[in-house]
Amino acid sequence: MATKIRLMRMGKIRTPFYRIVVTDSRKARNGLSIEEIGRYAPGQEPSIIEVNSERALYWLGVGAQPSEAVAALLKVTGDWQKFKGLPGSEGTLRVGTPKPHKSVAYEAAVKSAMDEPKEGATTLKKKAQEKLAAKANPVEVSEPQAVAEVAEVPAEVVVSEPQAVVETTEEKAE
Repeated sequence: MATKIRLMRMGKIRTPFYRIVVTDSRKARNGLSIEEIGRYAPGQEPSIIEVNSERALYWLGVGAQPSEAVAALLKVTGDWQKFKGLPGSEGTLRVGTPKPHKSVAYEAAVKSAMDEPKEGATTLKKKAQEKLAAKANPVEVSEPQAVAEVAEVPAEVVVSEPQAVVETTEEKAE
C-alpha cells in the first residue's frame, strides 16, 4: 500500500486550517486517514504548525511520501532535516508570543476602571451642564431679576415696568 503524508482541509470557507495526516494515496483528500500527525493553521501570524516529530519520522522511515506542502512544513519544523541527516534540524519555526490568560486581562481591566473618575464619566448635554453649574455656583439675584427668570422675560422689561408705574403715580400725585 502506498502511503502519503498530506494535508486534510478543515474549517470554514475563507478560514481554512489543515490536519497533517497519513493516508492511503488512493483515498480522497478528506477521506479516511490512517493517522493524524499534526496540524497547520495558516490564517494566523505567525502560522501555527504543530507536528508530532516522532510519528512523522516513523512514517517517513517506513516509506510514506510527503506532499509538496507537507514537505515544506516538515522543513520548517526541522523534521525533514532530521530524517535526511542534514544540518539545520532545529528548523526555522517562529513561535508567536503567548497571550495572557483571560483572568489576568480581566483583572487589569478592573484595576484601570477603578482609577477612572467616578463623576463626569459621560458627557452631559448643554442644558444639563448649565443646570449643574447653576446648582454648584448659586448667584444671589435681586427681586426684579428673579421675577424675570421665573417668567422667562428679559430683565429690562421687568425692571422698566415698575419704573413706569412709579412715574405715573408720581405724576398723579403732583
